[in-house]
Parts: sequence; structure tokens; C-alpha cells
Amino acid sequence: MNTQTQPIGSTGLRAAGIGVSFGAVRALENVSLDVLPREIHSLCGENGAGKSTLIRCLGGAIRPGTGRVSVDGRPLAPGVRAAEAAGVAVIHQEPLSFPDLSAEDTIFIGREPVRARGLWLNRREMRRRARELLASLGEELDTRRPVGELPLAQRQMVAIARAMAMECRYLVLDEPTASLSEKEARALHSLMRSVSQSGVGVLLVSHRLDEVLALSARVTVLRDGRHVQTCDATGLSREELVRLMVGRDVESLTSKREAGQGGPALEQGAGARLDVRGLSRASEFEDISLHVHGGEIVGLAGLIGAGRSEVARTIAGVERPDAGEVRVEGHLLPPGDVRAAIAAGLVLAPEDRRDQGLVLAMTVAGNIGMADPPGLVRHGFLSRRNERNLAAEKIAQLGIKAGGGGKGGEAAAWTLSGGNQQKVMLAKWLAHRPRVLILDEPTRGVDVGAKAEIHAIIRRLADDGAAVLMISSDLPELLSLADRVAVMREGRVVGEL
Repeated sequence: MNTQTQPIGSTGLRAAGIGVSFGAVRALENVSLDVLPREIHSLCGENGAGKSTLIRCLGGAIRPGTGRVSVDGRPLAPGVRAAEAAGVAVIHQEPLSFPDLSAEDTIFIGREPVRARGLWLNRREMRRRARELLASLGEELDTRRPVGELPLAQRQMVAIARAMAMECRYLVLDEPTASLSEKEARALHSLMRSVSQSGVGVLLVSHRLDEVLALSARVTVLRDGRHVQTCDATGLSREELVRLMVGRDVESLTSKREAGQGGPALEQGAGARLDVRGLSRASEFEDISLHVHGGEIVGLAGLIGAGRSEVARTIAGVERPDAGEVRVEGHLLPPGDVRAAIAAGLVLAPEDRRDQGLVLAMTVAGNIGMADPPGLVRHGFLSRRNERNLAAEKIAQLGIKAGGGGKGGEAAAWTLSGGNQQKVMLAKWLAHRPRVLILDEPTRGVDVGAKAEIHAIIRRLADDGAAVLMISSDLPELLSLADRVAVMREGRVVGEL
């Protein structure tokens, strides 16, 4: 591993001496970074290290208190529009979009092809180019469909296609593969290599360290808002990168969990804590039968679009099935009734934390207590003291970095990094002490240290007797945690391993 100082010159996307504060919280302090043309440069660090704040500075969304951002030697004017005009495109971890616009409208918004001297949009050209851009990412979808109806992974692909349509000179990607299947991730990797070879500088933020080491020329590490080191990726080991990020060794994530209570004697679902039979929902999935016993972790695998999240939402009562039944400890749950599912001890931590898992304007304590866990209401009124105590307990248990010193529970959820938001959403449901826990991509956008901590929590829940159904696009994660894995394809369970 060769340590490098930041290259000095007029070419590149450069942040020099960046400092950013949010009230009393210092998010970045004297951070510098260069992204060169034709380079894939990775930015790594734990959740809360300041990565998302830095890329918002690069994209014009945040004006730093100290330091400056320049593009090819020219200072970057404030504002996202100025950054895009300078050739900087940022794809955030939670892609922002207009949910009622179609995919093709979203891709070309503000730059629509026109005809008749601008009197009409050239819809045919928009559709053709949108399909070409998405095909280059290995994605096929109806580009006329509203973006709000698309799964999170496909919304991410639409956001990336929008950046490609801009013909940017610098592309910043914040956790672009966190919600993608292996197939889609490989297509995106190929595209990143291709655009960098064409002259575009790429800044990649990813917690998938194997991805970082395989793609990057250089790696910059942040810790607690400060620059730790920039070094060549060549010769950099995964273990050394983890130590730079977290400042300590982290237990291996690949250790296999000891077998749970699943096995041949239980294959027919006898005595299952969660028993799903013949569940169907038109155009989404058909005849799904699953069972999970207390003390068991069952994985649900498949490509994006296979119907995994739709099945999870229907089991949890968010959606109403057309056929089939869900039983918890033998008791039939009324279809499409979330309250009944929660009362029976079944909860769902969804994949999309931004729109489905949290209320970002609320405090951390408010989000953790939002689902009305036991003990918060006294004599018909919410006990703020109990809510604060619960939040403090979960912040400590999950290692949530919420700022504000000892009053982290009072921080607004939107001020947290993506990974810490993920922990808050998980804390909200753990507060219920669930008997059946459905986790949809529980470590999406979470750093390696937090991932190990969440894995330990999942193992501990199963060891304490909970039934866990876990959806993950990270196959090593499924292999290390699950007792059994059910595989879905095109809306059906096609095998169990």
C-alpha cells in the first residue's frame, strides 16, 4: 500500500480544506479530496464519518463554512444547478425524484428533446434514449411508468441514467449498488469502468469493500469528519482498509452461524412460528408458501423484481393478498391489517427507510417510539421520559451516531447518515420485542463495523427465540446468517436450500 498526498493541479474535481458544521455538531473538519479525469476514486468511512456531507458539498447542495470546491481549477458556485452546469452529477444514496413523473420524464427533466422548435416534446426520442440508457445498465422497465411505483433499485437505476444523459465530466455515486442484485451491480461496474475510460472522473462511495478494491485507483478514508488517509488501491487489503475506517479490527462477517432449529423434521412447517400458505397477489407473486420457526433465520433470495419485497409487505399486512393465508403461532392474521400483525408480534423493517421506514422530520426518539412499543403510554398519555429512556437505550445498543452529545435522541432523523437512519428504523421495531421479524435489506448502506453489529443483533434475536425472515441481495450475508434460503424468481419460490 502506497500512501499518497492529494495531487495538486488545475485538473479535476477538488475539495480543499472543507469544514462544515450543523449547529454545535462538526460534520467535516479540514477535509481535502481530488477526483481526476479517467479515475475511479473511492471514498470510505463508517456511517457518520462525513461522506454524504462531503459529496453534498461537491454537488453544490451544501456551501462549506471553510475551504472551497473547484472544478478543473474554477471555483464552484453555490447550488446544485451550478454544479450540474460545471459537469458534476451526484447520485445520492436515496435517489430524489418526482414520484408522479414517468421514468423517461425524470431522466430528461430540464433537458427534454423537443420538436417543432420547442412547441412539443419529442416523446419518441425520449423513450428511445431512456431505454438505451437503462439497457446500458442492464435494466429493462416500462419508461412510461411513474417513478414512485418502481422498486427502490429501479429508481436508483433511473437516477443513474439521468446522470448519464447529462454527459457529465465528474460522476459522484453514493452507495449505488446497495439495493442492486449481483447482476445489476456487475452491469453498473462495467458502466463505471467504461465512463472513466472515456474521460469521466468517478467518485464512488460504497460500503462494499470488495467492490471498492476491485474498481478503484485510489481510496480516501474519512473518520469522524476528518481525513485519515488517501492511498493507492493496489496492494491495499480489505483488513487494512477496515482498520483505517474504524480504527480497530472488526470480527469477520463470514463466520457461519450455528444451525438453528430448522431441518428435515420441520420441512413441512409443523409448529412454525410464521406459516405462509398459498399467498398470491396479482401481477406481483403467486402461490408463495414459507415457514419460519422460532430460533430460525430464513433467507429470501432472488434478483431485483422477483417479488421479494412485495411478499414481505403482504405478509406484514401492508398490502392485501388476493389469495392465501398468514399464520403466527397458528393464529390466522386478517389480510391487509398491519395493526393485527404487530399485535401478533410480527413486524417488518422495510427496504425503503426514507419513504416507508422513518419520518425524517421527527426526532430519533420520536421515530423509535412511533410504532407505540409497550411502556410508552401511561394513563392514556405518551410518557416523554419513557420515550427518551427507550431512545437512549437503543442508541447505545445499536451504536447510533445522532450528535448532540447525550441528547442524541432529540436530533432530527434527517440529520443522520443513511446507515444511522437504518439503525434507527431497526431500533423502532426491536423496541417491540418481536416474535416474528421480517428484515428487508437490513444492512443496505451500512458500514462494515455497523454491519457486523447488526449481524450480531440478528443472531442474538434468533438465539433468543425470534423467527427471522431476511431479504438480502448480499449473498455472503445470507450464507453467513441463514439456516435455510428460499429462492424466488418471477414471483414464485423456485427452490429452498
